[in-house]
Amino acid sequence: MKNNYNGALQVPIGSGFNANSTAEEVINGIDLKGKIAIVTGGNTGIGLETVRTLAAAGATVIVPARDIEKAKQNLQAIPNVEIEALDLVDPNSIDAFVNKFLASRRPLHLLINNAGIMFVPLRRNAKGYESQLAVNFLAVFQLTARLWDALKAAKGARVVNVSSLGHHFAPFNFDDPNFDHREYNTLQGYGHSKTAVNLFSVELDVRAKPFNIRAFSVHPGNIWGTELTREAPVEILQQFGFVDEKGNIVQSVIDTLKTIPQGAATTVWAATSPQLNDIGGVYLEDVDIAELVIDPTVPKGVKLYSLEENSAKRIWTLAENLTGIKFKLG
Repeated sequence: MKNNYNGALQVPIGSGFNANSTAEEVINGIDLKGKIAIVTGGNTGIGLETVRTLAAAGATVIVPARDIEKAKQNLQAIPNVEIEALDLVDPNSIDAFVNKFLASRRPLHLLINNAGIMFVPLRRNAKGYESQLAVNFLAVFQLTARLWDALKAAKGARVVNVSSLGHHFAPFNFDDPNFDHREYNTLQGYGHSKTAVNLFSVELDVRAKPFNIRAFSVHPGNIWGTELTREAPVEILQQFGFVDEKGNIVQSVIDTLKTIPQGAATTVWAATSPQLNDIGGVYLEDVDIAELVIDPTVPKGVKLYSLEENSAKRIWTLAENLTGIKFKLG
């Protein structure tokens, strides 16, 4: 029983694709007729491109959205799409969405946890949890746990959790996950929420594999033109070179980033590629399995601390405690 604890499987397989591949290219020849997918954050950015690509391949795609009218406008030209209400910061909203889907008695073949927030000021949800942790990880855990029966009913499903190279910013802080006892740092908050996503994906794959369900975490790449940086302080955008000292976009830097179709490619590959039929729990980037990276100056690959076995088990237990959900897979 191979698993990716401690990065045991983090070796590129030579997928035939690369950083320039698009979502349309990686799904070429794959038929998704009869498949059901849920894509959170599917009405903007790479989520929208993911929905468009899956629907074009024949899947029925459910797009949960906080702003229903905006979602209807952005998705109106795409067939096979259903829009439902969901606010990921609110656990009650997650349960309401899931209950409605489960009532349809449909299987769920693809769960793509794409939605997330980044570089926001300190906010807390109704339970007092820091918002980046709540949306980027705890909501992913809750949604996956609540939809488990539908995933099992598919008799072959995948869970794709959109992570980020931003996990390089911080390992997970088990002592103070919600910044209750230290000064809030939005980069660290984002980083450790994405480290949590990687750890959860490793552990989920280990536990889900006996049910013919595989899990992956994905770094889409650095992309401009999405809504993800809408609240980012200008100082952070300057730190990454996206804007200059006057706040103007540095076009030469933007030109080096991925397009939205390129950004959605790794997610779509993770969700649909037969190349991944016999492997799971891995962190993917540039439409392949990423390498483990030790050198802190290398801006790619996956950090060992986000795949470590004991931490993967601990993050599962922590998520159960914070959400109040016992995620039993049997």
